Amino acid sequence: MTAFSQPFAPISSPIEDRNEDRGLAAEQSEGTRFASRRPKPADRKFRSQAVDAFIAETQQRVGDPELAWLFGNCFPNTLDTTVEPGSFEGKPDTVVITGDIPAMWLRDSSAQVWPYLPLAGNDAALRELLEGVIRRQTRCILIDPYANAFMADLHAPPLEWSRSDKTGMKQGVGERKWELDSLCYPIRLAHGYWKRTGDTRPFDAAWQQAMRLVVSTMRVQQRKQGDGPYHFQRSSEIATETLPASGYGNPVRPVGLIASGFRPSDDACLFPFLVPSNLFAVTSLRQLAEMAHAVLADDVLANEAHALAAEVESALRQYATAETPEGTIWAYEVDGYGSRVLMDDANVPSLLGLPYLESSPDAALYARTRRFVWSERNPWFFRGTAGEGIGGPHEGKDMIWPMSQMVYALTSADDAEIRHALAMLKASSAGSGFMHESYFKDDPKRFTRAWFAWANTLFGELIATLAAKRSRLLQA
Repeated sequence: MTAFSQPFAPISSPIEDRNEDRGLAAEQSEGTRFASRRPKPADRKFRSQAVDAFIAETQQRVGDPELAWLFGNCFPNTLDTTVEPGSFEGKPDTVVITGDIPAMWLRDSSAQVWPYLPLAGNDAALRELLEGVIRRQTRCILIDPYANAFMADLHAPPLEWSRSDKTGMKQGVGERKWELDSLCYPIRLAHGYWKRTGDTRPFDAAWQQAMRLVVSTMRVQQRKQGDGPYHFQRSSEIATETLPASGYGNPVRPVGLIASGFRPSDDACLFPFLVPSNLFAVTSLRQLAEMAHAVLADDVLANEAHALAAEVESALRQYATAETPEGTIWAYEVDGYGSRVLMDDANVPSLLGLPYLESSPDAALYARTRRFVWSERNPWFFRGTAGEGIGGPHEGKDMIWPMSQMVYALTSADDAEIRHALAMLKASSAGSGFMHESYFKDDPKRFTRAWFAWANTLFGELIATLAAKRSRLLQA
């Protein structure tokens, strides 16, 4: 995800090129209106019988024809349009681009394939593709643990907007924004893959080396011994595209938390201790410790990961909360000196999404935080005639991200909240059959990124989850 996607000017995609006139949708018969928007089978990047069977089975449980149609388009979008299966040194090697940007984000690629894990046990080819994602992420981390995005072709030059950045660019890196969650997501994917399949083949010496590098990088970014080696500056009129203080970010007091240069939105942090990413790191480090012990028989790595998780969790309790008239909540960012940013951003990890990432250690604290972030008390929460939800500086004022509505539903136990989110998500599609990055609060046809695979797949995950557990909410 990049700050250079333009509001109100969707980028053309192979999907959109076949469906240019969205205005016709409302005039067509329901059968035609809800015709599949997937690429033709011969044009799909990857085909999975297990995924296709799952789509058909799930759609049978969805009584709302528009939700069933959206699910059929969105759930397979990553496999249909963004994966590039291959091999490297005789082993699976899978690139996963974000959609309209020809690069692989460690975060996005992990999230894009996550919903397919439950199906991997019934499809050897799908399991191999997922193994390839893990192996490619391993290669990327070993190139540079501070990079957030890598080129599909590791011999290609970086993304155009990154080529003059003042930072330590390395061959294969697409963009070098240090984002703590970029090292957490590959652990989440690896742990989920191992638990779902029992397959340990991806977790070889290279993966072990990469995981040691993950832990050591997080340790360095606790900044107990100074700012560390990472710095980043970019010439841009957009303030969130560069870091202050000679590229090291605003100062922090080393209290045990892990500093991050940028948020999951790829926007610069105001205060480097990004709370949802630190909470995510606690979960990820414990997952890594489990795998280091059970899969690698590396108790040194397991103990290091456990110890770091415990230290970060303790520091979060002490430094990452804030008092409000409604009670104590999680802050979004802190600096260890007492300064706090109270807000939330749509991109995950977010405060709203903590339970989704299994990173919410205090239910009451989360409940208060949730009420705060899903309200006008959060400066990046917007409500209009087309819906309500959380946005962020990345696309600016009054731009709601459907991702926030998906996470709102995924983390809710309230039927009314979930139904409300589903209604807004249907409207946000604007008849396109897909989810978008963001849309104007009063007009869903004014949206950004027509081809954003993470949002599509996350919507598919939401519908699949509801179909399995609360199918009554998916009826017309």
